[in-house]
Amino acid sequence: HFAFKRKEAVVSTQSTGAEQILNRYRTPGQAAPSTEDVQWRTYLRSVNEAALCLQEEIIANPVDGNIGLIFGIGHCPQRGGPFQFLDTYGAQSFVDKMHRYEEQLGFRFEPAEIVIDYAKSGKKFMH
Repeated sequence: HFAFKRKEAVVSTQSTGAEQILNRYRTPGQAAPSTEDVQWRTYLRSVNEAALCLQEEIIANPVDGNIGLIFGIGHCPQRGGPFQFLDTYGAQSFVDKMHRYEEQLGFRFEPAEIVIDYAKSGKKFMH
């Protein structure tokens, strides 16, 4: 939250409303996540959403998903898109990591069924 005075920005304290929202979701004794952990959580959710789009036939194929995320929302092009990432990182490794987060943080980290199926079969998204 910023408060502007003249030509300089002054960072002020959080609003009371924001603090109340944060307090509702805090777990007593829970440490703040590391930067790396926040990066993984954010990235894995993005990849999982792309997989859900394929699973639900919102996109026709993995290539469309890669192109859409790279050009549409600025997904990191060096990774080749979410489906290239799944093939490189490994569907099973992805599912395992998602399940670890699911145990800690709940249903938001439930891996897409299509990724679980690919992990079981050893199939790749990109050919």
